[in-house]
Amino acid sequence: MSSGHVTLTRLGVYGGAFDPPHLAHRALAQAAVEQLKLDSLLILPTGQAWHKDRALTPAHHRLAMTRLAFHDLPKSRVDDRETRRAGPTYTVDTLRELAQENPAAQLFLVMGADQAKSLHTWHEIEAIYRLAIIAVAERDAPDLPLTQSQARSQAKDPAIQGDFRAIVLPLLPHSATDIRTRVASGQSPDALVCAAVASYIQKNHLYPTAR
Repeated sequence: MSSGHVTLTRLGVYGGAFDPPHLAHRALAQAAVEQLKLDSLLILPTGQAWHKDRALTPAHHRLAMTRLAFHDLPKSRVDDRETRRAGPTYTVDTLRELAQENPAAQLFLVMGADQAKSLHTWHEIEAIYRLAIIAVAERDAPDLPLTQSQARSQAKDPAIQGDFRAIVLPLLPHSATDIRTRVASGQSPDALVCAAVASYIQKNHLYPTAR
């Protein structure tokens, strides 16, 4: 019997509210696929976000917009499991499911620098460190060592360090909050989202008020 080296599938996991998904989200996803040499990237709109201080747009709208925004991005696929899950959405639960479904995969948890700075507050962060490599997209001036040291210093168990990778991303000052505010004030979001998402927002009368 051969004991040759087994090559693990490189599976990216990119979650978020996507309320709405914008061009910076797409740029991050594309950079993750290319720079991490991913075989596949799952894009997961969150269900009930435990950490958000505002009500999210209904999941079916966010899911539809996310599919429009990423449908033609190579090696990517929108996964709706978190929108179907009852109760709060925890990343660790998704990673555990994916690890069970894909035993021959190395998981890469893709996120922006802002998310990485709050990692110490995430539910079961030590388990997340065990399950996935943390891939942080840093805009303009990457400072992964600082982000990494902050996350590690605030871990409950200092023996669990986590494995971090950097994704270099051009400076794209897009913000879902800004887009919602722009739409609420009657301005067009066309420069910040893909045409299909802009059309969906208009057709479904989303974001009538800033939040």
